[in-house]
Amino acid sequence: MTNRFDQRKIRSEMSTSVDQPTGARSSSNTFLKVLTVISLCLACGEFLLTVHYRRTLDSPSFMARKFQEIYYNSLVWNSTKWLGVSSEQAPTDNWNVQELIVELHPDYVIETGTLYGGTTLFYADVMSSVNPQGKVITIDIEPKVEAASKMPVWKQRVEMIVGSSVDPKVTDHVAQEVLGKKVLVTLDSLHTRDHVLKEMEIYSKLVTPGSYLVVQDTNINGHPVYPGFGPGPHEAVQEFLRTHDNFIVDRSREKFLLTFYPGGWLKRVK
Repeated sequence: MTNRFDQRKIRSEMSTSVDQPTGARSSSNTFLKVLTVISLCLACGEFLLTVHYRRTLDSPSFMARKFQEIYYNSLVWNSTKWLGVSSEQAPTDNWNVQELIVELHPDYVIETGTLYGGTTLFYADVMSSVNPQGKVITIDIEPKVEAASKMPVWKQRVEMIVGSSVDPKVTDHVAQEVLGKKVLVTLDSLHTRDHVLKEMEIYSKLVTPGSYLVVQDTNINGHPVYPGFGPGPHEAVQEFLRTHDNFIVDRSREKFLLTFYPGGWLKRVK
């Protein structure tokens, strides 16, 4: 016969044996709840990231940036020509400058950085249809314009100056020649920040109010191409605008989405 102590012991053991599975089930349920919450959080995070990147990928600015990287890296612009002479420009940029020339009717287009002269010929051709007396002054230390200089429009419309675009002898001559005239300037010579900034300080004074100072190749040094170039035209523009409130960036000139001069279309407003 079992005594009361033995009965209590049996009931205690039975109680323990019943409680153990219940505790295990409770722990298992808690773990599943936590796992469910984590899974939901991860799913929500993935959904939000998908929405974000979908909007980014679908945005015109992102697509334009990626296209510019592809276009620039293809080097097709290296073989772009006008009248058979290398221009090395994005066609959309030349088209925009053409629109500026037609709108402004300048007496002079000043171009620093001639190279082969294809872009110079393009400007001169447009000028010949807009201003019968209009001229292009182009400046380069070492131009290679043998082919370009044979063209009739070059002989009629272009003044080639061999020298540095920041040499006082050159800049004084140009300033004297364009004095009192309507002037459009485009900069495309040495692309280091310090050189471009020096050019901007000099030639901005020659730009007629309402006209433009066009700083080329502001896309390099990672804006968005050629990230390893180092401080260049983009950085020069940023520095220049900090101290010159008479110029503003005209983003309307980037309407074709492809431009090698992003933020480089500077309009003189006063």
